[in-house]
Order: sequence, then structure tokens, then C-alpha cells
Amino acid sequence: MYPYPSNAGFQHLCESVFVRLCQIVGTSVQVAIRRETTDIGEMVYRRVADNDDVITLKSGSRREGFDLKGSDLDIMYWPNCHRVIFGMSQSEHYYTENKTFILSDNSESPPGFTLLELLTPATYRQIQSACVPMNDRLYISSSLFRQQTLKDGLPGSRTHGPCESGKGLSGLEYDFALCFACDFWPQAASSWINRCHSWPDREVVNEIVRNGCHFVPIGHPLGLHEHEEWRISFSLAEHKLVHSMNHCQFLTYGLLKIFLKEVIDKQSEETNKLLCSYHIKTVIFWAIQQNAVPLWCPQNLLVGFWVCFKLLLKWVYEGICPNFFIPENNLFLSKVHGSVQRKLFLELHGLYDKGLICLLQIPSIKDYVTNVLLNPRLSICTNEDIMISECDHDKDLFGEIDLNTYCLKKLDRCIKYLHTIELMIGEPLTQYQVLMLQRITATILQSTAFTLHNTLFSYTGLNKKMYISDRMICHMLKLAAKFGCISDMMYIAMFYYKTFTYKKALYITEMIKVKLAQPGLMYKNHVDPERYTEAVGGQSWSTKMRQAVSDDIRLNASTIINELTPEHHSALQNESDILYIPLFVLLHFVEFLCYRHIDTTLAQTALEELQVLVHHDQGRYVQVLKRDISWEILGICQQMTGNLPAALYSYQQSIRQFPANDIQNATQMRIQDLHIT
Repeated sequence: MYPYPSNAGFQHLCESVFVRLCQIVGTSVQVAIRRETTDIGEMVYRRVADNDDVITLKSGSRREGFDLKGSDLDIMYWPNCHRVIFGMSQSEHYYTENKTFILSDNSESPPGFTLLELLTPATYRQIQSACVPMNDRLYISSSLFRQQTLKDGLPGSRTHGPCESGKGLSGLEYDFALCFACDFWPQAASSWINRCHSWPDREVVNEIVRNGCHFVPIGHPLGLHEHEEWRISFSLAEHKLVHSMNHCQFLTYGLLKIFLKEVIDKQSEETNKLLCSYHIKTVIFWAIQQNAVPLWCPQNLLVGFWVCFKLLLKWVYEGICPNFFIPENNLFLSKVHGSVQRKLFLELHGLYDKGLICLLQIPSIKDYVTNVLLNPRLSICTNEDIMISECDHDKDLFGEIDLNTYCLKKLDRCIKYLHTIELMIGEPLTQYQVLMLQRITATILQSTAFTLHNTLFSYTGLNKKMYISDRMICHMLKLAAKFGCISDMMYIAMFYYKTFTYKKALYITEMIKVKLAQPGLMYKNHVDPERYTEAVGGQSWSTKMRQAVSDDIRLNASTIINELTPEHHSALQNESDILYIPLFVLLHFVEFLCYRHIDTTLAQTALEELQVLVHHDQGRYVQVLKRDISWEILGICQQMTGNLPAALYSYQQSIRQFPANDIQNATQMRIQDLHIT
């Protein structure tokens, strides 16, 4: 029953909500960009990972393709040299001398939970400290493991379920889960494989089973060994399932998450947070697999929403939320029961009685619902191709590419990455993955070039061999610039400065300035859509990236220039390896450094341009999170010219900024040096 005056009116309401959700959640193209750029970055990383590496996996709503306001950063990570097995015979699949084996023992645990017995000596201190003897065997205690992880984690973190949680410097909340990987599908979830008749398809099922599962450190609150037990995690499987949804199903999932946050959680303090996004995910998984909705399409979107809402209402009434993979695991147990269960049911039933009018209580979509109610014959276009402009589409794409690009500092790892990417070129890849690989390749070439230069310089010094190697290194950097964007040319200028070829460095900075002066420039999120479309509209993304896209510069141990060594050391002390510097700031900085050796008048001009930028930029070229390093660089230049009062003021301004780059120690040291002189 859908309380609406006519079928046509109901269809228009569905279409209107669909359009609004595309704006909030994203179109199918935007969602694909988020997923595929992350997928390919993680795929490359996993293929080059060594046995001693720690593997990281983005999880949570962002990994599923959402970009909702207030979303947490969810990351799972595990030691690659440790593997959980369900039987001793499974150890035969590995080179045993390279792995630490952990045996899953669920004989005394509730469904979905298990004890983990350490079979071979562990190399990680966190694991050694978390071991407890039971029945003449050694088990890894989940509670002790969490305590050790929190002790070694970020300052200000707290325990939240199996995770280390907190708020980062940028204000983004995070959930980090240190866990263990298993390459096998658990017997407890074997019934799920047999249930998959219509959804997901057999190829997805096989891939999910091949990828195995994980174990996160949290026990069942009613289990015999709550403090020792671990929960089986199906995060990888859930990603695959969400990615296999069609876009209408995914938007329905998004609407349910929004409904939970903006309506259900606002009903009363007593029932707030009783339900979570994992319950919502479980609801839509079951609804899709049970074919509860005949057709998932924009004109039918609210049918899916209503089916899921009724199923959730039923579960709350019964006090049973069956885990999608292990139905015997009741996700409501110990949480949704007793008086709060009855209160939550009455609140949800009150919303149910209102019918789809309850959508008016969702602030995010209220206006779109009202518009259709007032204009029932309103014609609504659900064509996604016209919902987002080419410029906005490209902005999302290049933003996600930048977010998933990483720096390397070890030469052997750089070479391994390049070889891995070479092998991947012949594989079937999406257009977004190809572009992401292109960007990663540019970054790896830069890291390889600078790492090689630093290594050779430390061994050979300045001689003929160094000259020959520098030509090869410079060729790599130029090749990277052809793969990458405008800002990648800055690495060529920095290399020329590091090798004392100042005129060549200045030639490159002039070329960069010409490109940055283009009216269609896309600098991070700043772009004139009309000018951008006029300049590169309709061209390939590779061409767009090379000719119209620019970003900030990341300097790590291999690419750092000498004048910023104290800042890099300060960042390292705070467990950060990278300095994030606005392109325009670094451009003027390198110009100033080069002109000091050629023309002091032009050096002063470069300094004045830098000063105007740092003092007066309103966030266009110097973002808030990069003001600390920008004021720092200005102070360094002023100190080098002997203007100590101005340098002191700049350093003091740097200290007052948000400490995103973790350079406070270096700034304090520079201030002390000023007082000494």
C-alpha cells in the first residue's frame, strides 16, 4: 500500500526523489568513478605487497561509492604475513616459512564468532602481547589486542567496537580496524552460497568466495569467551555486493541511510543509534536477494524503499535482524530488546502509518517531495547524462584520482610498481581505471627519478657518470609530466634546482606559469566551467589532465629540497612522511631560490609575488589546510634575504594555522634561530 492519489503521481514522486538522490549520492557515473579509482589503486598495491607489508583496505560507505556529508574514513588493515585457516590442511597452500598461521576455532562460540589459536610464533609485538593460554593452547585475545592497538594508535583515539576511532586534524572522523585475513570462505556461511539463485550472479559469488573473509577484534557480548572471541567480517564481500547493485538499488540504499540519520535517529534520545547503517545494508541485501521488488527503476524507487522499511519494521517487532551471510547471527541480540525495542517499534510504526508522507520529514529531500505533491502532473527527467555537466564530471574524476594517488620512496618498490603496471596494461580495464593507472605511473616515475638521483649522488658526487644519469632521470620526469597534469612539471623544475641548473629550472617555471594562466584551468575544485569546457570540452581525459588540470605538490623523503629538510624531519617526528604544498607557493619558492644565484632583483620580485599570495589569497590557491607550510616557506625566503622581523611574523603566522603538515617543531626551531642571530 502506497498512500498516493494516483499511479502517475506516485511515479512522478519516485522520479523526483531519484533526481534528488542523484544530486546527494551521485549519478551512476560519479559512483563508478569513486569505486573504480579506488579499486585500481588498491589492486596495484596488493600485487606489489611483500610478505612483511601491512595491507590496507578502504571500507565503509566511502568504499561503497557514497560521498555523503559526515561520512567517516573507514580503513581495515592486516599483516600480510599472518593468515587465519579453518583446518591444518589449508596451510599447504602457502610457503609455510613465510606465514604465521592462526587457527579458527568456533566450537564454543556463537554463530559468526570464533576463537583464534596462534599456531606458529608471531612476529608482531601487538599479537605477542595479546596472547592468553587456554586449555594448554595459546589464543589471541580480542580485548587485549584492541588495547594494544589503541596504545600504539593515534593520539586521542578511543575504542569503538573493533576499531580505533577518533577525529583527524582535518576534522574527519576515522575508524581503523587492525584485523586478520583469511583466504578461505567460512563453513558457517556456506548456506549463503546456496541461497544465491538470482542475486548476485554466479561470477560475483565465485569472486566473493575466492576473496575469503577477515576477523576483527570484537567478541559476542553473550558468548562464553567474549574477551577472547573475534567476529567474522565480510567487508570485502559486502563491497562486491553493493557494487553489483544497479543504480536504483544503490540510491534506495542511500535513501535508507539518509532516512536513518535524518528521521529515525531523531525520534527520541532513548532509541537514537539503536539502528545503524549496517542494519540498513542488511535490509537491502535481503530485499534484493528475495526478489521482494519486481523492478528496481527510477519510476519504482519508492516501492523498494517501502519494502525495505516494512522489513526493518518486522525485524524490530521480532527482535531479530539476521546477518546476510550467517542468518543464525542475530544482529539485534543484546542491543534491540526489551523496553527500547518496544519504543523503537512504536516510533517506526508511527512513521509507517503516515505512508510515504513520512518522506517530508527528511530535510534533504523535503522540497522535492513537496514540489510533486503540489504539482502532481509535473514532468520530471531522470536522464542522468544531463544531470551533471562535463566540467563537474571531470572535477569529480580528477579529485578522486588525486585522492587515491600515493608517493613511494624506495627504489626497489618503485621498480616493482612499474613492472606490475606494465603487466596490467593488457588486462580489461575501465576508462577510469586506465586514467588512474596513468596518474599512478607518473607519480612512480617521479619517485623513481628522485630516489635514483639521491642514491647516485651519495655514491658518485658530481662527475661524468652523474651527468649521464641526470639526463636519464630528467627524461623520466619529462615522461611523467606527459602522463600527468600541469603541476607534474614542477618536479622537473625542482630537479633542475637540486642539480644547480638554475636557468633550466626557471625556464620550466615560466612554462608552468603560462599554463596556469589559462582561463580554463582546473585547480583542485576551482574552475570556471564555461571556460574549461571551451578550452578542453570533448577531448580525452588524458588530454584534459595534461593541458588543463593542476594540483598541489607532495614532497616526501626522496623529493624534498634541502631548504625544507627541517620541516620534513618535523613531519616525520609526527609520523607523517609527506609535505603538502600549494603549487603556486612552491612555484614562487623555487623561482626565488633560483634567482638568488642569477639576479637578486628578480629574486625580490618572486618573493613579493609569494608574499602577496600568502597574505591575500582567500582559499583559491592556498587552502586552509596548507597555510601552515605556506607561511613557513614565506618566512624561510624572508630570513634568507635578511628581513628577520618579517620572517618572525611569518613563522608566528605559521604556528597559528591549523597544523595539517605537522611542521610546528621546525617552525619553533626557526623562530629560536632568529632570536639567536
